[in-house]
This record gives sequence, structure tokens and C-alpha cells, in this order.
Amino acid sequence: MNSPVYFIGVAGNIGVGKTTMTDIIARNFGWRAYYESVIDNPYLEDFYADMRQWSFHLQVYFLSHRFKTHKQMTESPISTVQDRTIYEDVEIFARNLYEMGYMSKRDWDNYSALFEIMTSYLKRPDLIIYLRASVDTLLTRIKKRSRGFERDISPEYIYRLNLSYERWIKREQEKSPVLIVETDHFNVFEDLDELENILHKIRTYCP
Repeated sequence: MNSPVYFIGVAGNIGVGKTTMTDIIARNFGWRAYYESVIDNPYLEDFYADMRQWSFHLQVYFLSHRFKTHKQMTESPISTVQDRTIYEDVEIFARNLYEMGYMSKRDWDNYSALFEIMTSYLKRPDLIIYLRASVDTLLTRIKKRSRGFERDISPEYIYRLNLSYERWIKREQEKSPVLIVETDHFNVFEDLDELENILHKIRTYCP
């Protein structure tokens, strides 16, 4: 019999540890990992310098990239794990930029319509792993990884994203299986018992 093929997404705020968790899951399960386009993103540095000017450009870039990745994952003959899901783009980042006044209503309506059309063709993940952390924890981790374009990111922005994530994940639990991982006091490199517990829970969703 052929082994089942799974598709899971790792979700969470900036700096929460999605890439590290994606690496660990891929390595432990032998799955293929797909990562968020950050280092090679042509808009990200401009966006952090002027959110109002570049918000729409950035979100369309992310939407295009993640749509392509999502499609590749669902068509893959082996199981896959994704660093950030396409659903976070509209529900967290684009919506937050619109509500903060950094994206015009015209651009928000255009983006939202495009998002709805594109995602209507996509298969939903078999599991979403939501990594949760406080604002203080996120800011500490962002500072520690020292990405130049993130150096001036504001606590208010991270706080608003956290609120958006909490609203989104409640709705998401009605659509897809969700595993919530509290990360404030969890170090994936040191707390090996807790890491094994998380991997065990993933196996119950994806046996």
C-alpha cells in the first residue's frame, strides 16, 4: 500500500520560530520543506522603510509566491510542510495593513478579491501548527536574529499582528485541524522532551 501524503502548514507571528520548526518537522518525518520568501524578497526592505508605499506590492508578491508553493505542495508525491500558510497573508498581514491605514481601501478590495479567487482552487492543509508567543518574546527573538530590515519594527505592529493571529486561529479551527504550540518558555534545542511531545501530537494527526 502507498503511504499517505500529508500537507501541513506552520503558522505564527514574525520571529516566533516557524522556519526552525519547519526544519525540525521535515527532518524528523522525512518530508519536503517549503519556506517563506524572505531573503530574496525584492519588496521587504522597502516595505519596512515605508509601509504605506509598499504594502500592496509586498502582499501581492507574497500571495503569488505562496500560491505557487501551495500548489506544488498539494501536487507533491511526498508529504510536505510549509513555513507560513497562504491564509495568513490576507487574514493577518494585509488586513492589518489596511486597518492601520497603510493600505488603501481600493488596494485592499482588489487584493481580497484576488485572494478569494486564487484560494478557491487550493486544497486546505491537513494540519496547521500555530506557534504562539507574547510580544516581548517575539521582539527578543527578532532582535536576536538581526535581520537589518527588521531592526525598526515597532512593538505596536507586532502586538496588532498577535491580536489578528488570535482572531484568525479561532476561525481556522472550524475549517482545518489546528495544533497550538505555546513557545514563550519552549526552546526547541534544549527542551527535547517537549519537542518529542509535539512531534508525537503531529503523528496523531498524520499517522
